[in-house]
Amino acid sequence: DMLDPERLIQCPLVKHHWIRARRFPYHLVKCKESNPEIAKKLATCPFNARHLVPQADLSNHIMKCNDKAFVEQDVVSRSSESSQEQLNNGSTWQAPPSAEDWETDLLEGSESTFVW
Repeated sequence: DMLDPERLIQCPLVKHHWIRARRFPYHLVKCKESNPEIAKKLATCPFNARHLVPQADLSNHIMKCNDKAFVEQDVVSRSSESSQEQLNNGSTWQAPPSAEDWETDLLEGSESTFVW
């Protein structure tokens, strides 16, 4: 079960590390610090920071990543919600016309001088 916090996950940095799913994010941080040379060779998936893959395989991973669907679905649902909210809010507000006319004020000039 993918949602089981007790399932074991293999560390992408050190293959003989097996970590419980609930501890996996913490392990990745520590393991990256302990193995900087290995970490340099791996790239992080833009859809799930727990996915570390060799840099050469990143584009292939992105095409096949299961979490990509969740992100795309979230983006679509948020965009449709925001456009629906705009329709519901009636956000057609426009600023009222200003009574100020700076050009006219400049041409007329000011008779009084401003003094502090």
